[in-house]
Amino acid sequence: MELKEKPIEVQETAALLRFSGGDARKLLNILELVVSADDGDTIVITDEKVIDRLQENPTAYDKGGEMHYDIISAFIKSVRGSDPNSAIYWLARMVAGGEDPKFIARRLVILASEDIGLANPNGLLLANACFDAIHKIGWPESRIILAETTVYLANSPKSNSAYMAIDNALAEVQQSGNLPVPLHLRNAPTQLMKDMNYGEGYKYAHNYENNFVEQEFLPAEIAGKTFWTAQNNPQEQKMAEHLRQLRIKT
Repeated sequence: MELKEKPIEVQETAALLRFSGGDARKLLNILELVVSADDGDTIVITDEKVIDRLQENPTAYDKGGEMHYDIISAFIKSVRGSDPNSAIYWLARMVAGGEDPKFIARRLVILASEDIGLANPNGLLLANACFDAIHKIGWPESRIILAETTVYLANSPKSNSAYMAIDNALAEVQQSGNLPVPLHLRNAPTQLMKDMNYGEGYKYAHNYENNFVEQEFLPAEIAGKTFWTAQNNPQEQKMAEHLRQLRIKT
């Protein structure tokens, strides 16, 4: 119901002003919440009525505001901190407050890449499946999908190595600029390019034992530089050991 459809009598303003904090958008949202819960012919706004309505739905009036971002921040930090109980509580606060489930799911996809990453790549698969599923299933069932994903990610081992790797590489690009691609890595679709030694000296990995051969893939100016470092979790240590064994055997 729109505000203009019923007469409104404002008897008290203290609660309206306190909860809106001088924000006209919040004030309008609070009025809409109170009006939607009142079936009377004339809507009488009192401090008690405003407080009661906001206690029932504490975040709905603040979508996009400070409380909205504080709660999603607490939710993400709880998952990152491997605390499923706290994460579920903050998820419940968002669900009860009428948060957009797609907003929550998007943040879980980001978190799965940024904070869990290579320590458990299945985390991203589940988060992405969650995002897809809630587009097909609305409330209230979507809360179960979000809860399953939240608990799984909170209990998962954590790593930000991929996040750090891309930031390290971007910092290098910012510093060194557009370095030329080494000749042996360049494509040579024309005879002219072949005459210019494009592709010459490239070693096709599958022609070698264990499908691996030592060669430099970075520009000469930054040859040998490391951007990704395995963190101390079983999945990444396994990756690092695999690379170490390949180099030992060549």
